[in-house]
Amino acid sequence: MKIRNLSGIAAVCVALIALLAGGCSTPKNISYFEDFQTTTQIESQARQQITVQPDDKLQIIVSSKDPQLASLFNLPSVTTRLGQGGATYNGVTTTYVAGSTNEGLADYTVGPDGNIDFPVLGSLHVAGMTRSELSGFIKGELMGRNLIKDPVVTVEFINTGVSVLGEVTRPGRYLMNRDQVTVLDAIAMAGDLTIQGQRNNVRVIRRDGDSTKVFIIDLTNGKDLFNNPAYYLQQDDVVYIEPNDMRKRETSVNGNTAMSASFWMSVVSVLTSVAVLIVNIAR
Repeated sequence: MKIRNLSGIAAVCVALIALLAGGCSTPKNISYFEDFQTTTQIESQARQQITVQPDDKLQIIVSSKDPQLASLFNLPSVTTRLGQGGATYNGVTTTYVAGSTNEGLADYTVGPDGNIDFPVLGSLHVAGMTRSELSGFIKGELMGRNLIKDPVVTVEFINTGVSVLGEVTRPGRYLMNRDQVTVLDAIAMAGDLTIQGQRNNVRVIRRDGDSTKVFIIDLTNGKDLFNNPAYYLQQDDVVYIEPNDMRKRETSVNGNTAMSASFWMSVVSVLTSVAVLIVNIAR
């Protein structure tokens, strides 16, 4: 009889140990690039440059050895003032994260048809061009029409940015006036994911004409990350970090977390039941 009692007690102890071990196990899908080894080498996709899209704001500066002649191809000074913390468009303040713009220079707003109205040259279709392509195009037009012999054309994106939402330290919209901004850059700008963010289910929402595309990125898988079509971001992309199950439970009235009183009450209840069971078996 004692042997049977001891066997029962041992079984209960094993079950209790398994329960506690399961609760104390190391969380998975927390570290980035978990598939990378010390000498890992992968073939990454070609770098992508952002292109001009309707509603973009551009800063285009023409300069030459003859400043007075070059001034004919630059718009009058802007009235918008740029603060140290960023700029305000349509009442929304955004933060600059790369490069800078020069105060007192004009902006061009790309129309719905993809055109801008450029001094002297008139209406130019610029949608779909990269920064360097647009610079070369305007330079070619100026020289081809014998308007200026030695133009230097500088193009900058003014309001191009991405939004980072969800489980990050500083959610918000971040402007990027440089090419080849990656999803990792955007996450870094937002202060990295919180510990409650799902690393293997990052969503990039992208407008594509009249439709919307959603890309799923797994930050724990380096090969998936660096070859994902959304690794290089485009203007107005939305990066969303979904909260994990623990974070989701915190939003409910009955949600249980390791730090909540209800969780520990449940643990005490289980341990009490196990203790009573052990005593009964030992009798």
